[in-house]
Amino acid sequence: MDTLAITDIQNLLSVGGTSSKVSIYLPTFRSGKEVEQNAIRFRNLLKQAESGLREAGETQSRVDTLLKTAREMATDSMVWKYQSDGLAAFISDEGTQTFRLPEHFRELVVVSDRFHVKPLLPLVTSDGLFYVLALSKNHVRLLQGSRHSVNEVPLPNSPGSLAEALQFDDPEKQLQFHTGAQPRGGRRDAVFFGSGDNDPNVKDELRRYCQQIDKGLKTAIPDPNAPLILAGVEYIHPIFRDAVSHAKVLEDGLTGNPDDMSAQDLHSQAWTIIRPRFEQARERAIERFQELEGKGRTGTDLKEIVPAARNGRVDALFVPVGVQLWGQVDEDAGSITLHKEHKPGDFDLLDYAATHTLAAKGSVYAVDPNNVPNGKHAAAVYRY
Repeated sequence: MDTLAITDIQNLLSVGGTSSKVSIYLPTFRSGKEVEQNAIRFRNLLKQAESGLREAGETQSRVDTLLKTAREMATDSMVWKYQSDGLAAFISDEGTQTFRLPEHFRELVVVSDRFHVKPLLPLVTSDGLFYVLALSKNHVRLLQGSRHSVNEVPLPNSPGSLAEALQFDDPEKQLQFHTGAQPRGGRRDAVFFGSGDNDPNVKDELRRYCQQIDKGLKTAIPDPNAPLILAGVEYIHPIFRDAVSHAKVLEDGLTGNPDDMSAQDLHSQAWTIIRPRFEQARERAIERFQELEGKGRTGTDLKEIVPAARNGRVDALFVPVGVQLWGQVDEDAGSITLHKEHKPGDFDLLDYAATHTLAAKGSVYAVDPNNVPNGKHAAAVYRY
């Protein structure tokens, strides 16, 4: 499955030009007969995209050029056999980029002069993605989780087991480790990960094992601030934390042999650890909004919030998931125009405010519509 970081969103937003861009969101099935629906529903969304492009003034030749890769993808059966819970596709003159993510997206097609990225924000903001490293002697699994779902993601340039790690270091030593052959200086029995042995040599081997895994984590987790939860036997936890450089390895972890647990079981237990951390950050932001309300430091009027976000004034922004407010921005005049329905050239003003807030190092909380402060379409805390 694919990984996602705030830099991916920034890269999508950096795609310039005035030509039309297509953003597609689709809930997908991982297994069962329903998998056959993935490609069918994607083709239906491509038809909507085609209609939207024609309404935006694109010629049929231009439409066919833009959608060529996506249409080929729609007929490739192998593509649809390996999906997560949601697919996001972004189509422009620069090509077609897709993300398979652990998020149940609502079906949506947006044709505009910029990509629509707000459905991705819950994965990279206040209650976004987290990772679980299931580490044992025999297996290493890296899981990417969101609030609702979990995927196993590749861990490149890393050993798949302790045996592989030792083999990378010294093939002859690895042979001795497995056979119990006598190393120089006397006999040494094979030592098994999980035994709790305090032998300094074993600890050194485990430390090198963890250091090799750390190299893979740097590639597999694009956001160094993404929380990482370790699942493994108790005594490996301090060795792992001492050996790795990932900035957000949580002190709280899951103890026991993770080989006996499914990805769903690990996700469920890890969510009990990570959920309070995500919710605390959001609750603190809500409390700050309430403290500053009435002092000129908050706002709930989109006509005020959007220009403030454009100018880097928004420190914290609350936007509702699954809601779009269509319109246009006159950046020279610092004003917006709201439309009741989507018109050619429109984009989601909530999306606009959120992405500009992130670009200015502000915090964005993509929340349930009922959780936006004061029950408005958006709420912001201003820096000044």
